[in-house]
Amino acid sequence: MSLTTREFWTVIHGMILGALFLLAFAGGLAGLYSLRPEWVTIAGINERINRLNIGTIGMAIVAWLTVITGTYIVYPWYRAKPPEGLTDLSSYPRSFLLSVPHLAEWHSFGMEWKEHVAWFAPILATVVAFVVWRYGAQLAENDKLRKSLIILFVLAFAAAAIAGLFGAFITKAAPMM
Repeated sequence: MSLTTREFWTVIHGMILGALFLLAFAGGLAGLYSLRPEWVTIAGINERINRLNIGTIGMAIVAWLTVITGTYIVYPWYRAKPPEGLTDLSSYPRSFLLSVPHLAEWHSFGMEWKEHVAWFAPILATVVAFVVWRYGAQLAENDKLRKSLIILFVLAFAAAAIAGLFGAFITKAAPMM
């Protein structure tokens, strides 16, 4: 089995970085949720904060790598303009989607989401990582702050998950060869 350069970067962007993001999210969410003084000892809270720091910082880094590789490596291939008069647009995903009426919405809505809203994922993940790093063990006592972080964390995940779904469907409709 061999991959073209485009397929390689699409796999890195979507499957590898996307899978790491999902794993970091699951661990971070569980860590934030269970960070309660009535459930854990002081030593346990400190150990969880160390793990939470690594997990949330890792998630933020992976989220940034995902949107940067998507925006600056994969997306330029997607939006490449075909030469004048070319009728076979299968090698030009954006043009292909826009040329087929029932597929045009994949570009009009799906890629717009991926291009713009997906950037909320690394921004929100970075906010969560910073607050976890800054407040540490105080999060166990501050229920409102911890719950606010859970909400921001879930929003970061939702933005990335929806972008990932759109990416998978768009790639199925118009593969980048």
